[in-house]
Amino acid sequence: MPVVREFRLPDLGEGLTGAEVVRWMVEVGEVIAVDQPVVEVETAKAVVEVPCPYGGVVTARYGAEGEEIAVGAPLVTVAVASAGGAGDGVPAVPAAVAAVAEVERPLVGYGVLESKGGRRRRVGAAAPVAPVVPVAPVAVAAAPAAPAVPVVVPVISPLVRRLAREQGVDLTALAGSGPDGLIMRADVERAVAAKVAAPVTAAVTAAVAAPAGPDEVVPLRGLRKAVAEKLSRSHREIPAATCWVDADATELMALRRQLNASPGPKVSVLALLARICTVALARFPELNSSVTEDGSGIVRHSAVHLGFAAQGERGLVVPVVRDAHARSTEQLGSELGRLTESARAGSLTPAELTGGTFTLNNYGVFGVDGSTPILNHPEAAMLGVGRIVAKPWVHGGELAVREVTQLSFTFDHRVCDGGTAGGFLRFVADCVEQPGMLLRQL
Repeated sequence: MPVVREFRLPDLGEGLTGAEVVRWMVEVGEVIAVDQPVVEVETAKAVVEVPCPYGGVVTARYGAEGEEIAVGAPLVTVAVASAGGAGDGVPAVPAAVAAVAEVERPLVGYGVLESKGGRRRRVGAAAPVAPVVPVAPVAVAAAPAAPAVPVVVPVISPLVRRLAREQGVDLTALAGSGPDGLIMRADVERAVAAKVAAPVTAAVTAAVAAPAGPDEVVPLRGLRKAVAEKLSRSHREIPAATCWVDADATELMALRRQLNASPGPKVSVLALLARICTVALARFPELNSSVTEDGSGIVRHSAVHLGFAAQGERGLVVPVVRDAHARSTEQLGSELGRLTESARAGSLTPAELTGGTFTLNNYGVFGVDGSTPILNHPEAAMLGVGRIVAKPWVHGGELAVREVTQLSFTFDHRVCDGGTAGGFLRFVADCVEQPGMLLRQL
């Protein structure tokens, strides 16, 4: 006799309370294996595929695409063959699947089982599981025979698939521009543009004649909702102040060119700035801190987990370089590059987006000079860097054209006074202008 297992949405980490269903990867009546992904969900941190710890026949799905599912709410139910063998109407599954009826399986990536003295306990966040309920055999229609040659669509990114699905683009009809014909986001966007470009004149005429429609209300959910809530809380709770200074970055840029002229990985401006930040925080540890939830104390962090602003598929995100203080400039550059690529691909994990103690915001990549950013709660400080641009500058007592940038520093006034914040910013500016100063700290 088969039994039905109910799989509920697990805690995907960092205290997330829910997730939005992006797309279902299985159908009711489909036979699935243990740990097979069944749904793709979007949390406030990332888009992830959720594997099911049970193997058998899917008997129900909960939640439509675009619907918010709370952690602990049912996702799917699966008819699992009992230990004695498969029941009538339930396809036979491997012995490992049958064993699920007697032994709970952990959800891969979300906790493991440990045994001691014959008793089991779960470590880490695991999905709550409903009791086993005997049910009548589930009749499943015979699946149609698979074609002799399956159609393989050369696309890897789930974001590309999602874009194609939302825009009604047939991926099998596209020729990819990537390596080995891989279909890229740009290929899908070109196909979308071609679809809407046909009767331009008629469309424009109709648009002019037609009255304006109602204003659009865009719901805040997923990443945008999380960002809105975090920034609102930061602005509401933290008494932030900002100071800024212009700095001559000519010598820093010359150092970068010198480093990149030698063999080895290239060093980015962001990596040099990150290294300067770790040295400055060692000199001013008050700024690598956060105020406790009840506001009764200040936590001085022993490690620097450096967050940095990066533009990704889902908007602006802040990946975190763990233990940045213990990394060399080259190591910082490698990790910054890896996290930036993951941000662009939309594949950052929740763990890579949380736990920062200080943020570096290089908004100069957007072509702007200055900003007064809101702190990344609960962090106490953020360094902003504007574009590096040629400007007239007094150097050595004479007017010259130099590469100049504006540095802005926002800090929580509860953790320090203006003198400490000004000292930090002046030290950073001195390192930008005279990068040889870093040798004293190495």
